[in-house]
Amino acid sequence: MRLIDEQYLLTPHYGYRKMTMFLRETGHLINHKRVQRLMHMMGLETIYPKSNTSQPAVGHRTYTYLLRGLVISRVHQVWATDITYVPMPDGYMYLMAVMDLFSRYVLVWSISNTMEAEWCSQLLKKALASYPAPAIFNTDQGSQFTSDTFTSVLHDANIRISMDGKGRALDNIFVERLWRTVKYERSAAHIFVCMPMQMAGS
Repeated sequence: MRLIDEQYLLTPHYGYRKMTMFLRETGHLINHKRVQRLMHMMGLETIYPKSNTSQPAVGHRTYTYLLRGLVISRVHQVWATDITYVPMPDGYMYLMAVMDLFSRYVLVWSISNTMEAEWCSQLLKKALASYPAPAIFNTDQGSQFTSDTFTSVLHDANIRISMDGKGRALDNIFVERLWRTVKYERSAAHIFVCMPMQMAGS
């Protein structure tokens, strides 16, 4: 239990399966059922996103998904964005990134303690000021991305707006893979911590 507690502080995203693997790698012969029982006794719960960041707002316009069957053949043809939770010792922060889908390159990213549309639009403006505007910009149907504050930036730049279908997480699979790498793979998490961080409002 002491080892579980120490490892949980280092990797609070570990569930009982990964914790079992860790204990076995350190020489302890233990099965996942016992680890699950011990973690329950200790009140340890895996930290992971539990809320949906993609709730549309009443009255906001949504747009057709434009990427189905589209051949993405060049840089700055299609950009995509998403927001995810980043677990912290006390609560969560929000991480947003804008990615070029041809190169899989993260153009800009930012962390904030709120998911306001103004924060999202400011990061979008930063990307557009730093790179050639894409032909298409893809998001989910979250209220931040359907707001006039965000979509007006795209309209002003003559960028076509594409939005994932409701309940279709795979429509934005490349950004989802980025989140998995950043949040759940230890090596990438170490790289992420060492990256220069842009905090909203700083």
